[in-house]
Amino acid sequence: MELEIPARAMGLLVLGHGAGGDVTAPDLAAVGTAALAVRVGVALVTQPYRVAGRRSPAPAGRLDEAWVAVCQALPVGTGRSARRLPLIVGGRSSGARVACRTAGTVGAAGVVALAFPLHPPGRPERDRSFELSTGLPTLVVNGDRDPFGIPEPAGDREVHVIPGARHDLRRDPAAVASAVVDWLYRHGWAARVRP
Repeated sequence: MELEIPARAMGLLVLGHGAGGDVTAPDLAAVGTAALAVRVGVALVTQPYRVAGRRSPAPAGRLDEAWVAVCQALPVGTGRSARRLPLIVGGRSSGARVACRTAGTVGAAGVVALAFPLHPPGRPERDRSFELSTGLPTLVVNGDRDPFGIPEPAGDREVHVIPGARHDLRRDPAAVASAVVDWLYRHGWAARVRP
């Protein structure tokens, strides 16, 4: 795990990678850098199967178990006051699904779902939108050309669509980061920075 918490942090954003990728994905890197700039701590979490050198993910239950263990081990206070930081969980693709499924268990304040795989490509009948029903403020950022589908806004779920982007969100990582930072700020989990 890579962890960085800036001085006077206003929140802690924990991000997981997709099934075949790692925490160096362009969208995760852009979001992490942008979040740190607005006083949000960032933890980039590598799942144990990737640490072991495997490309195929473990079953969902094991992914969730590993994620919960990492989130529960994170430092939640800063300075002498040990003020508890709001925990925002998220990730890209498979990592977004893990974050959604475990958000309540880890006591998250919100969820960031990048490239949420609504269904397998060409299989819209295998809808996974139920995983997005976290009961928490949730931001979904997907590309408008994502073959895994695009979730609909509902309740506390906001959906930001990046024009021309596919599932990897490589087309415009800065737009992904901007959407996340704006959402964090609107919820009081990020500082407004002066230009």
